Amino acid sequence: MRSGCPIGGLISGGQVDGLLGGVTMARKPAKMYRQVKGPAYTRRKYIGGVPNNRIMQFHTGNRRAAETGGFPVVIELRVDNACQIRHTALEAARVICNSTIRNASGAQGYALRVHTYPHHVLRENKQATGAGADRVSQGMRCAFGKNVGTAARVQRGQRVLTLQTTAEHYLTAKSALRKASMKFPSPCTTRLVSGQELLKGLV
Repeated sequence: MRSGCPIGGLISGGQVDGLLGGVTMARKPAKMYRQVKGPAYTRRKYIGGVPNNRIMQFHTGNRRAAETGGFPVVIELRVDNACQIRHTALEAARVICNSTIRNASGAQGYALRVHTYPHHVLRENKQATGAGADRVSQGMRCAFGKNVGTAARVQRGQRVLTLQTTAEHYLTAKSALRKASMKFPSPCTTRLVSGQELLKGLV
């Protein structure tokens, strides 16, 4: 048995990094994919190994009441700039919006819908970081890259989320959409679609 290995011959993660010279793969920051550049990369028929979509549900809450007009107040969240929103950001926005309004109105007192779907496949030319990575990560510039995730391409003024609820929970719903907008790489605007007559003094 080699000296330095624990009993049983198992090597920990830190020892593996030491044996490999400390080379690890870094995750690129999300701001690299914010801008809409070039044609969309969406033909999954010719793409292999696309990661699964992280959005768990596109409709949350009382969907039946939402489709039959059971909620008088309808609020939309629209983006102010054209951008790409990663699927992880869409799911984070849905989770925080859903938890905020659900705590106030209950499971059947609202309806939340995500309107955008992440069709665009993101590619990344993975680079190695750490000690001794200079000789490993030197390659072609502007390489094609491998599939690392998906994103939704949205235009200026496009709606992303819609929240339906009652008049008594209007302020909570507006706060929920404000929290969701913080997950997106663009400033957002909250728009009241219907129910103005029920919200005198609140709008």
